[in-house]
Amino acid sequence: MAAPGLRLGAERLFEMPAVLERLSRSNSTSQAFAEVLRLPKQQLRKLLYPLQEVERFLAPDGRQNLHLRIFDPSPEDIARADNVFTATERNRIDYVSSAVRIDHAPDLPRPEGHTKKMNFFKVGKHFTVVDMPGYGYRAPEDFVDMVETYLKERRNLKRTFLLVDSVVGIQKTDNIAIEMCEEFALPYVIVLTKIDKSSKGHLLKQVLQIQKFVNTKTQGCFPQLFPVSAVTFSGIHLLRCFIASITGNLD
Repeated sequence: MAAPGLRLGAERLFEMPAVLERLSRSNSTSQAFAEVLRLPKQQLRKLLYPLQEVERFLAPDGRQNLHLRIFDPSPEDIARADNVFTATERNRIDYVSSAVRIDHAPDLPRPEGHTKKMNFFKVGKHFTVVDMPGYGYRAPEDFVDMVETYLKERRNLKRTFLLVDSVVGIQKTDNIAIEMCEEFALPYVIVLTKIDKSSKGHLLKQVLQIQKFVNTKTQGCFPQLFPVSAVTFSGIHLLRCFIASITGNLD
């Protein structure tokens, strides 16, 4: 499922310092990502490839169960993807609308509070990210009409991303969304959130359990997990690169 030409390997990131130096000085690389490239190698690996950071705690025969490098972009691809998500005069990132129901969207200046609506973020001319309400006991009353209808009828939907709390793992409410994606035959991805709140041992345990679930219980889920932290930004650049790839913005 990975785009052709992206399997250049994380090893390249750490075997070719000249690549990093060239990227950090490139005018096409955002200032924020150029600062990332100046981090020490170990810190950089942890930031860009958090799963590979925990991989070293596995016994060699256990590593085959983790699909770490199905999507394995080069540093250049990660830098290009970061530019897609960087707001500039030519690449505006706009909050488009928010609606309790998608058939009557009010014009709001910005989303507020918990997501009880469908919020649309237009990323330049590249794609639109839709932030949907969560499922479970805090879901809005019209969740089924709003979210399920959108997922079933939106023909240009590229991928659905399910956010799973890495501290507690897959819960009953997560299974609702997984079963929905499987029933609708939607291609989807599991994003593990809050990885900064777990010890390496606990995170590895959760990753292995969730990976086993994906390998044995799902058909439409992308086999590689994407662990992220909104606090440390770990894994965010890789997830951005994946989004840029599946939307055709790295071709």
